[in-house]
Amino acid sequence: MTEMKIALSIEEAADYTGIGRNTLRKLVEWNKLPVLKVGRKALIKKDILELFMTVNEGRDLRDKGNVKAVTRKSAV
Repeated sequence: MTEMKIALSIEEAADYTGIGRNTLRKLVEWNKLPVLKVGRKALIKKDILELFMTVNEGRDLRDKGNVKAVTRKSAV
């Protein structure tokens, strides 16, 4: 049976979205993308990741001032 993940590591999120690993790490560092920290590993919930992509469609994700942050509250 194939297990469905509800959260992805940075590397998995990069493969899932096509956004580079370093860009995702910067977004987390800038507090634009919330994560669950497990030791050194950061997990990003799929629904938050999809919301983030919708909210930031058409924006340059490398420009900190141009990126809109998402929160759990905006996902509810």
